[in-house]
Amino acid sequence: MDAFRLIAAVLVIAIHTSPLAHFSQTGNFIFTRIIARLAVPFFFMSSGFFILGGAERSSKIKRFLKNTAKIYALSILIYLPVNIYSGYFSSVPLLPNILKDLIFDGTFYHLWYLPAAMLGACVSWLLIKRLGKRRASFIALGLYALGLLGDSYYGLVQQLPALNCAYAHMFELFDYTRNGLFFAPIFFIAGASARHINISRIKSALLFILCLALMLLEGLILRQHHMQRHDSMYIMLLPSALFLFAFLKTIRGKRRKTARNASLLIYILHPLAIILLRGIARLFDARELLIDNSLVYFCSVVLISAAGAYILLLAEKLLTSLIKKRQLNSCPDIPARYLAESRQYINGPAEIKNNFLARRAWLEISLEQLRLNTQALLNALPPHCGLMAVVKADAYGLGAVPVSQFLNQMGVDSFAVSTIDEGISLRRHGIKGEILILGYTDIARARELKRYKLTQTAIDYPYALALNNAGFGLKVHAAIDTGMKRLGIQPQNKEELLALFKLPRLKVTGVYSHLCDSFSREKESLEFTKEQIDRFNQMLDYLKRSGIKLPPAHLQSSYGLLNFPQLNYSRVRSAAVLFGLLDYPDTALKLEIQPVVSLKARVAMLKHIKAGESVGYGREFTAQRDTLIAIIPAGYADGIPASLSCGAGQALIRGRRAKIAGRTCMDQMMLDVTDIPDICRGDIVTFIGQSGAESISPSEMARNAGISVNELICRLAARLDRLYLE
Repeated sequence: MDAFRLIAAVLVIAIHTSPLAHFSQTGNFIFTRIIARLAVPFFFMSSGFFILGGAERSSKIKRFLKNTAKIYALSILIYLPVNIYSGYFSSVPLLPNILKDLIFDGTFYHLWYLPAAMLGACVSWLLIKRLGKRRASFIALGLYALGLLGDSYYGLVQQLPALNCAYAHMFELFDYTRNGLFFAPIFFIAGASARHINISRIKSALLFILCLALMLLEGLILRQHHMQRHDSMYIMLLPSALFLFAFLKTIRGKRRKTARNASLLIYILHPLAIILLRGIARLFDARELLIDNSLVYFCSVVLISAAGAYILLLAEKLLTSLIKKRQLNSCPDIPARYLAESRQYINGPAEIKNNFLARRAWLEISLEQLRLNTQALLNALPPHCGLMAVVKADAYGLGAVPVSQFLNQMGVDSFAVSTIDEGISLRRHGIKGEILILGYTDIARARELKRYKLTQTAIDYPYALALNNAGFGLKVHAAIDTGMKRLGIQPQNKEELLALFKLPRLKVTGVYSHLCDSFSREKESLEFTKEQIDRFNQMLDYLKRSGIKLPPAHLQSSYGLLNFPQLNYSRVRSAAVLFGLLDYPDTALKLEIQPVVSLKARVAMLKHIKAGESVGYGREFTAQRDTLIAIIPAGYADGIPASLSCGAGQALIRGRRAKIAGRTCMDQMMLDVTDIPDICRGDIVTFIGQSGAESISPSEMARNAGISVNELICRLAARLDRLYLE
């Protein structure tokens, strides 16, 4: 995706330099006035994908507007001398023209994109916020249709006097309908919607080629009939851009900030490159070579723009390096050698870099490892079996919204939560597909189940009857209690299960049970699990014999799959495998999975204590020798179990293990770091994760604390920062 930004920037240069004009006017029109018109919609869709397609839209759009406004202001200043030289400020009336250009047309011919991006983002965000994505799309399509009539289909407007008069008044406010009001919103919304479009690479490529061919035909017909006032907007531009974006989304790769920044700089700088090249041609009397030969002209502008972008990026990198060195030098307790262990934070994502010296304690969630775990799980599923990602309890503390959004992008379309509020949160953040509530929901909230398209577990027949009587036509999964003695209809009450399926105002879209001892491979546990499986199958057989068409059935969770891979139901519910959180690694099926989460903090202070002195509450640690203690600003209020006190738990610093000294406090703890050389304030402390050659897994920490790994991860407090690393 980021690499294509560079291609899009080059296409914009092509629009302004007409590289094929020297050879064929028709060929140049096809390339620059049809194909290259995909560039700007791609930029708009990319912005919409990231700022409107996920969580925290308000904060994202504020950052987008702030950053774009800064870029726009700087670009205006860059081209101010050129505008002064060209007589821009002698236009009459001056103030209305300046306002028109600032809001719609841009103060230089290519800068229209920046105010269009800001206005288009605002219009799209307001429409989605007020009306929802579906209705917002229809309104944006209407605006685009109005824009088409002022652009490539202007010939139709000219045939209707009243409409022609209306557009004439419109063009007093702006020069083109290719702007942030008519052009940009539909592409921003399309970018947001593209998060949930999952089309195979081949299919999206074929659809793009088909739509592009139709757009070529459309453009040539409009040109032949002299319909166009401008040539930026086509009917087939929207589906062409959408399927191109869908195709690019299937190409997985690392996010490349340098490519993003370079494409922006090339876009902004290329008119200066044109001016410079024309000046060189005039100075050396080389117009015939550098300007009249359109292909040489285009290539020269591309090279000059790219060189300018490279120089600026190199200068920015050097300046950033100097600033970082100055920051580190201003903190004498954090020496330069600290960078060796911490370079991932210095050079990592922006949200990490900006807070490098400020973080107290945090979780790192590796989205790449989540992808690998998910793929390993999908590969292990039986034929015709799908994945239901369990993201209850805020995805076990890892963040249900970002985790679900990432899985949605991977094609996962079935999720399980525990409460209705968890399900509503996912829907409000754009999660698509089935969301099953595994727990109880009060009947008074049945309307919300319908509104947010949530699927409720029918925990027993009386509860299902109450949902039916609520009259909303809800979707439910029927729960069967095969031995856990928790939620569900017991086998001896199988007639109630049959009656549940026949309730007229419920749609049973699934049936499931839960294996309560599938993690154990002890003989007695295996026998009990097999009994549960038999009971579940008997209930399914009973439904089939009674004339019920069975909906998707699911019985296995993570350990159900790992220890009973021969089973073949419609779904497997998983969290432990997805997140790499296994208490019992000795399973029948081995998968290449790793924990996605790390828990880290920093050394806040170092303190020398003498032999015989005590540390912490209750003086439960007494130094047997002169000891160096590190104070860590994290405690049991952050979810680190107090049962790890007094040496039961350990942490890693500089690739070495350090035991917890004394009791773990609410907000702090002490580590014995006597045997760790060169330790200093600010060093990273790893409670879960890797440091050098050493590592502590979530299961090791949980085992030392005497709790399950699920309980440990769910304990980790909301006040910890969560960093999502790709």
